[in-house]
Amino acid sequence: MRRRSISTATALAVLFGSAALSAGVAGTASAASAARVTTPGGLAVDGAVKRVFVGDAAKDTVVAADYSGAVLGSVGGVTGVSDLVVSDDGSTVYAAAPQIHEIWAIDATTLDVKARYTVSTNYGPRHVAFSAGKVWFSYGDQWDGDIGSVDPAVDPATGADPVAMAQFPTEGTSVGVWGQALLDTDPTQPGVLAVGETGLSSDSMAVLDVSGAKPAVVAWHNGDYSLNNGIGDIDVVPGGKQVLVNGRDRDAYANGTFKAAGSYPGGQFADIASNGLVAQASGTKILTYQPNATLPLHTYDQGSTSRPADLAWAPDDSRVFALVGTGSESDGYTLKVLTDPGLNSPALTVKAPATATRGKSLTVTGRLTASVPLPAGVKLQATRTDLESPSGKALPDVTVKSDGTYSFSDTPPAGGTVTYKVRYAGDATHSAVSATGKVSVSRASTSLSLNNNGKVYSYGADVKFTAHLGTTYKNRTVEIWANPYGGDKPNKLLKSGTVDSHGNISATVDMTRDTDVTAVFKGDARYKPKTVKSTGFAKVKNSSVMSKYYKKAKIGTTTYYWFHKNTAPVITTTMSYYSGRKERLDLQVYYQGKWYATDGSSEYFKLASNGKCAVNLGAPGQSGIKARVRASYINGSSGDTVNTTTYGSWKYLYFSS
Repeated sequence: MRRRSISTATALAVLFGSAALSAGVAGTASAASAARVTTPGGLAVDGAVKRVFVGDAAKDTVVAADYSGAVLGSVGGVTGVSDLVVSDDGSTVYAAAPQIHEIWAIDATTLDVKARYTVSTNYGPRHVAFSAGKVWFSYGDQWDGDIGSVDPAVDPATGADPVAMAQFPTEGTSVGVWGQALLDTDPTQPGVLAVGETGLSSDSMAVLDVSGAKPAVVAWHNGDYSLNNGIGDIDVVPGGKQVLVNGRDRDAYANGTFKAAGSYPGGQFADIASNGLVAQASGTKILTYQPNATLPLHTYDQGSTSRPADLAWAPDDSRVFALVGTGSESDGYTLKVLTDPGLNSPALTVKAPATATRGKSLTVTGRLTASVPLPAGVKLQATRTDLESPSGKALPDVTVKSDGTYSFSDTPPAGGTVTYKVRYAGDATHSAVSATGKVSVSRASTSLSLNNNGKVYSYGADVKFTAHLGTTYKNRTVEIWANPYGGDKPNKLLKSGTVDSHGNISATVDMTRDTDVTAVFKGDARYKPKTVKSTGFAKVKNSSVMSKYYKKAKIGTTTYYWFHKNTAPVITTTMSYYSGRKERLDLQVYYQGKWYATDGSSEYFKLASNGKCAVNLGAPGQSGIKARVRASYINGSSGDTVNTTTYGSWKYLYFSS
């Protein structure tokens, strides 16, 4: 019943185009994004339709991309997809879905699901390969592995089962293969299937002939550490009776057995082109080798944090596709397209002096080397990029000596960072390569000044800041920036322009806060950049009024507010507001010819958001008392540091009877 309901759901999904089996058709490659997967679940290239198929085990999808790596569409619902293979005619992509124990047949052009084959196992199918018109798959647990096949030519409607199990021959192989074995075939060798056991420290391997009614053993190796210490990858080598194990070890087979036949340096896994070129993942690099070579033909450095996960050649051998992760595992993997894999990639170095004097000759040296001999008399193109030539200026071509070294001299006309780029355009057997060297070339210093540093201004004063620029080469532009104190107002460009004939340029600052004013000269080809700063200080706006007095009259030469002895004066202060700002009140009493601070004075009072604060001073209850009070802003103590300390004027009070 469960099986029937699953089949019914699948039929409905195909009929109505559910999300699980949806296939999108993309537009042009330039408008599509690069193919990315979270967890690699197989990589296969279809030369007939020029598409690359990538499985994503975490998202249960098979993604289709073009040869540039751009996404064309996808198929969902392939639960836990673990491996992919393309039929020999390129019409169908087969996907292993081990979590639902199925093999899916997907139309390579339309991405429609053509068929889903059930594999009767609790483990797998895990790996797939195509040979002799059939899909071969591995399945089973670590101690009970086997292989099976799917024959797409068999019509289940006839009552025949297209899926065959237990196909690994036991005759001549002892206990057979353990684990969910790795599989590989080679289109140039129809009917040859390589099988690599996994899960043990020393794995067995076999080459089978699958062209007949049942697979037959061609060669068998029972894991004994003589050929490997565990198999993580196996490839059939075109044009000869060999397999490549772990992207490194070549093992020849004859007379039913294997023996070591050489190795490539390093390597973890590989794929082999139809012409025998090997693409190998080694650490963070991907390299190609000519058959049986010991030096790499082409090196693709993917960066120090790269994690190559899978490789596949295009059937026409024109490029290699690689799944490469960078950073952490959660960042996923991107499909990379590696071109010119059959060309030798030369190594080019550039050595330039770290520093040099403008207008004086310097010498650039380097070396061009390659594992495939370079033509005699190779010429390199050199360019100089500097402030005078930001797009680069071509220099005379440079001839490489017979030992690969080269050198040339140049006189940099501009100072600053000067970049020398040297390029080899490549040839029939070598790819292009370039390298750069940087030189810090001296520049003269100029003078730049800015007035008004340290001056204090009334609140809201419009102050003109003037910058003066000294001698320069071509650039006579100066910027003036104002950065008011406080985190709520950003640095602001007030003016940018050419100084006048006297070298001056001015901008006006509204001094409502302490302000850093900066003049910036960005330099030119002969004079270094320079920046100067001037800080102007702004007082707060501060005024106070008295209330509840009954008259104003002078005592001597000083005007006093007169209060009755039992009346409490109220002083109301208005001050320019800033978040959290407080006023400081100073209260003093006159006694025997001197002013004395009262107990508790000075005291701080928080301003309202409108900048006002009213304070009741209390009634003394006795006559004849002279007092004075003032409201002030104290930088730092008043709750902020955006203005300079500003003392208010004294208000004089007299208490009568």
